[in-house]
Amino acid sequence: MARTWLSVTVELLGGRGEELWPWPGRVFAVGPSHTFMDLANAINDAFARWDRSHLSLFTLADGRVITDEETGAEMAGSIRGPIIAPMDIAALKVVRTLEPGAEFQFTFDLGDAWIHRCVVGEVKVDPLEVLGVRPGVPLPYWGWGSIPDQYVRRWASDDGESRAPGKPSQPHPMLLHAWPLQVQAPRLDLPELRGAIAAANASRFLAVVMGHDIDDVLQQVGAGIPMALEQRRREAEPVALSVINRLRWRDGAGDQLLAEDLLAYLRGVPPTGRAVPVDLDMLSVVLEGDPGLSTGGYLDLSTGQVYDDAATDPMIVGEDAAIDVEEEPERWLRIDRSDSRDGWRDMAAFAERQHDKALRERLEHAIEGKGAFARFRDIVHGENLSEDWYAFSTDRQMGRSREFLADNDIRVG
Repeated sequence: MARTWLSVTVELLGGRGEELWPWPGRVFAVGPSHTFMDLANAINDAFARWDRSHLSLFTLADGRVITDEETGAEMAGSIRGPIIAPMDIAALKVVRTLEPGAEFQFTFDLGDAWIHRCVVGEVKVDPLEVLGVRPGVPLPYWGWGSIPDQYVRRWASDDGESRAPGKPSQPHPMLLHAWPLQVQAPRLDLPELRGAIAAANASRFLAVVMGHDIDDVLQQVGAGIPMALEQRRREAEPVALSVINRLRWRDGAGDQLLAEDLLAYLRGVPPTGRAVPVDLDMLSVVLEGDPGLSTGGYLDLSTGQVYDDAATDPMIVGEDAAIDVEEEPERWLRIDRSDSRDGWRDMAAFAERQHDKALRERLEHAIEGKGAFARFRDIVHGENLSEDWYAFSTDRQMGRSREFLADNDIRVG
């Protein structure tokens, strides 16, 4: 038989709050038809687990998780990190998922947390050579450690005479819950997100959202959830659940309102309030725009269109283009421009979230006193943070616009 099976070394790092040393291990032959559930069962067999009424979970180096369907659905609704759909442990094939040299983690019993370091060998094996048989499930063909081990090996290269190697000065990162490293998730492409929503393309919308950092743009992501649920409900449900949980955890202006609306869509019931197709971006401009350019405006409750005050002046826009809010007063909702305090709070919040202490202090100093907005913008531009600031501030403005509408018994339709 050709060498088509993977050789997977599994070492038990510890559990129940204790680190083992030397790490006992087994080397498994894993075939093309074997699932991660098959591998989990084989590991639990090899490490003498007799009580199997606990969860098994694999974690890959890129942070993806492989577990049972029920646990995966719960994890998909988590409130931190990028949204990554968990994979089904009973269906996913090991050989199709992992490459030679790959490192991954296996955890048995999430309470006691028996943590195993797993590494795929660089060279594939022939099961007839290493086992003498072609088993229907993964099977260990080498091992060491006090499980006990058949050949009394205490570590991988133990020859029975050598002294045990020195214990590392620091626990393995897996035992410290510091593996895999938390890397910066890719920034979400806002123009692509808006394009997907405008085109009502659920597949495009989900592709933009999955695997990206969305925590600063939840209001904007939430705008596409109803469309995605309508077109691709099965794929969109875990995304909707995660966005709802993240909104509740973030708890910014308008976040609870959007979470309630999305939960209603998820349940298939209409959200409360009068539905008006309002462009929250346009509403934000009138509510919080440059005070030198606008004093407020009007919302057309029949169309959702937002107009600046200038639109009511025939001398500015012309007789034919001017709107007459007095002719149909019930059709129009007055929008009074807010003061600058919300904008200042946005700058303070953005400064506070910066990890670099020096940058954080520069931004905090910049927003003190007269000219704060200009100084803040100069630093943001100079530090190449303009896109981050735009996404962050736009989302907060949209949340406040949503609150303004809710105060008038209106929801975004």
